[in-house]
Amino acid sequence: MSAILKESLSELTHQSDRLNIREFIKLLTEQFPGQVTFSTSFSYEDQVIAHEILSNHLPVNIFTLDTGRLFAETYSVWNNTNEKYQAHITAYYPDYRLLEEFVTDKGPNAFYESVENRKQCCFIRKVEPLKRALAGNAIWITGLRAEHSPDRKDLSVIEWDETNQIIKYNPILHWNTEQVKKYINDNNVPYNVLHDRGFVSIGCAPCTRAIRPGEDFRAGRWWWEDAAKKECGLHIHK
Repeated sequence: MSAILKESLSELTHQSDRLNIREFIKLLTEQFPGQVTFSTSFSYEDQVIAHEILSNHLPVNIFTLDTGRLFAETYSVWNNTNEKYQAHITAYYPDYRLLEEFVTDKGPNAFYESVENRKQCCFIRKVEPLKRALAGNAIWITGLRAEHSPDRKDLSVIEWDETNQIIKYNPILHWNTEQVKKYINDNNVPYNVLHDRGFVSIGCAPCTRAIRPGEDFRAGRWWWEDAAKKECGLHIHK
């Protein structure tokens, strides 16, 4: 299966260059029926893509990873999105056995104590559920933007994800923040109000804070760690 998918990368890249987001997602759903999925964290970026999919009734499964430690505002935008578009976004949760063992052994806030603990927490709450969510799919649509991290500047709109053996489509990779905000406002798309309070990259509540003027986009995530370690493992960049 992976060999067949890899062979289609060049043609898909060519097609993505000449089609808009809606047209290209439609093409993907025709080429890979029932195998196109979109992961949302209900960020500005993800809401742009969700609007493209849901307002155009494209047959894409939309899922989110509910880590159990999200902000109340994140649950609100999730609910508002379901209501506005009459959607049923699929939720994936951590394996309760892994989570119970981790919290029992190390405590509920162990992620502050070491990078190893934090990465283990991210694996349990996000990476393992993601693998279940992506299983059986050919295309993974994401809201990644190059502006958010130096590690993402060399990514491609269409790429092969070796870790998950899937084609990744990053439709707004090269959009800037103003483009994203304008799209949200112009289309009256529900969004996370934490963005209005200085939060840029929004994840779990204990691991996310608003950024200060002049700080890097990722400064608000895992702020107690060295910047080079600030990925949770969902998007591995080779």
